[in-house]
Amino acid sequence: MRMLLPDLRDDLTDLDLDGAYAWPGWPAPAPWLRANMVSTVDGAAAGREGLSKSIGSPADRRVFGRLRGLADVVLAGAGTVREEDYKPARPKPDFAERRAAAGQAPVPPLAIVSRSMRLDLDSPRFTDTAARPLVITCESSDTALRDAAAEVADVIVAGGHDVDLRDAVAQLHARGLVRIHAEGGPSLLADLAAHDLLDELLLTVSPFLAGGSYLGEDDVPRILEGASLPDSPRPMRLAHLLEDDGSLFLRYVRP
Repeated sequence: MRMLLPDLRDDLTDLDLDGAYAWPGWPAPAPWLRANMVSTVDGAAAGREGLSKSIGSPADRRVFGRLRGLADVVLAGAGTVREEDYKPARPKPDFAERRAAAGQAPVPPLAIVSRSMRLDLDSPRFTDTAARPLVITCESSDTALRDAAAEVADVIVAGGHDVDLRDAVAQLHARGLVRIHAEGGPSLLADLAAHDLLDELLLTVSPFLAGGSYLGEDDVPRILEGASLPDSPRPMRLAHLLEDDGSLFLRYVRP
């Protein structure tokens, strides 16, 4: 993997990547919400089977692992967690010393956003994980389902009829989880952007072409879908550009 902007550098090490994607103020905590997504060159956020992993690459997975390694919490929608089959959180020795020095838990917990509370509470991501998950829901969700989730996760209630993401992020901050790494899906990221909560977008552009739709299927999703931006198009600043075997890794931050 090499850096093309802002400097030319070849053969980036894992520590080089950690520096390129450093959280603001590290190791001191500073509130920051970044989203990480992958797309084809024409903007599709998933392969034909509906999963993002099919349009990724070994380099994309490498960056993904480094991004998670120093986050306080991983934020994802329930549909994405289910469809992408998220695994239980496990500590990585490579990050242990730096996480301890920064006052972080050994592994970032998974925070799952779910209005319906339709969650597989018997899955290993709830029952066999090194970090107790969080479930973010709203007051209108089923009370019995919330009580069941509270047996295996910390439940955050934010909002009335729908999840109030501003309130949810504020409650994560109150728990000391200020470096938030969001992984989608597209509707959650669109909501985060619409509520002006997105500080940074990390986009992997994979060398694939999806077209208008996959054969026999509906239009493929884009990386943000659903809620509209009240101030679109919103400017972003390119902070760096990396490349590996035709895949581009772009880091955009607030101007």
